[in-house]
Amino acid sequence: MAYSPGPKGLTWLDATQGFASGGLTPRAYLERCLAIIADREPVVRAWVCLDEGGAKAAAEESTQRWKAGRPLSPIDGMPIGIKDLIETRNLPTQMGCKAYDGHFPTRDSAMIQALRGAGAIILGKTVTTELGQSEPGPTTNPWNPRHTPGGSSSGSAAAVAAGMVPAAIGTQVGGSIIRPASFCGNIALKPTQGAIHRGERQGSSQSTAGVHANALADMWAVAIEIANRAGGDPGTLGLMGPSRCPQPTRPERLAVLETEGWAMLDDDSRAAFEAQVEALRARGVEVLRRGDHPWIEALERSIANAKAVTNVVVGFENRWSLLELERNKPGGLSARALARLRISEKLTVADYRAALAEREAMRAALARLAPLVDALVAPASPGPAPVWDPKAPDAESNPRPTGDIACNAATSALGCPAVTLPLMAVRGLPFGLQVIAQPHADARATAIAGWILSN
Repeated sequence: MAYSPGPKGLTWLDATQGFASGGLTPRAYLERCLAIIADREPVVRAWVCLDEGGAKAAAEESTQRWKAGRPLSPIDGMPIGIKDLIETRNLPTQMGCKAYDGHFPTRDSAMIQALRGAGAIILGKTVTTELGQSEPGPTTNPWNPRHTPGGSSSGSAAAVAAGMVPAAIGTQVGGSIIRPASFCGNIALKPTQGAIHRGERQGSSQSTAGVHANALADMWAVAIEIANRAGGDPGTLGLMGPSRCPQPTRPERLAVLETEGWAMLDDDSRAAFEAQVEALRARGVEVLRRGDHPWIEALERSIANAKAVTNVVVGFENRWSLLELERNKPGGLSARALARLRISEKLTVADYRAALAEREAMRAALARLAPLVDALVAPASPGPAPVWDPKAPDAESNPRPTGDIACNAATSALGCPAVTLPLMAVRGLPFGLQVIAQPHADARATAIAGWILSN
């Protein structure tokens, strides 16, 4: 199935217009989702587990609220997939890891409590790579099963792109929301660091919860409903903005951010991205490159080591919990996870402090650009999804079977918002463009993304 550019798949807010009149109901909408899952799941394999009975009961309750004109929120009745790193009281949380087989914490993360309060339906848990790291799960790319869907939010991105649900929750530490969205061809928000309350997942200073969707309005609705109920991480402002999706806003000036991934783009992918840049210029937007202003060049230079910085920060912060897991659950970690752990054991406190200092320098370089440009644009991945064959002779030694974080490590380290748009196709596969803004300018990034999509 060849991909053509542009948002596709199941959407939500446009369907709610018929709920009050009874022309369509949340229950009927759910049945449509379940039918698509039954049809596509045998190949896509996006789900760890489903709660069909609970979802149907919740959909009936939502149907009655809509008929009575008293929905709890615009996403009341929306079926949502939850990445299997996030705790849900009605479903196990196994984190794609053998050590957590059968793990059932019977409690809801803060964001799940917020979703339930908004009337959303927790349909099931979506596949994650092992502990959100490098060991892939069984999910395949919805556009070509020979290719990876990306990671670590592989199931969330694939479920949305396959039309199984209108939205799903993902998480990102290095590139785990934006890259799979690019590979699968859906819209996604990796918000400002801490903008969505992570609940129990506070162990990593770069871990961020975000939303995959097929429509920008659905993406924003899910994110803001969570933030308006649960806020952000402790000590943060949380996601800020209007209760409805920000209106499309034309930027006056944008900057291209090449990132470390620029050198990895093949000719077709680079040409596709450059065509998007020229399209922006044709619509009257001034687009600057790194050679056009010293502040842009300074930012590019500051993020040139973003992957290594991220690996040190994440490796050091995750090391202690992984050591305990290895000790308490022998044989419960994959060879890839153990290899990363052995590397992290060599890190010193001085290494970690140096990485944090470099990260702060990156953030200062980004802040300096605030008066210069409205936002930045960049490739969302180093081209389309690569082939992933778990049975290939070199599969076990492949360090990044779900793709490289080179285009995403910078925004993760910067702690700034990024919105992925499915604007390009290369060799019949999706390839995304990301809109990047200053921290806490999530609404601006979304508004500019909306304007770009409106072409």
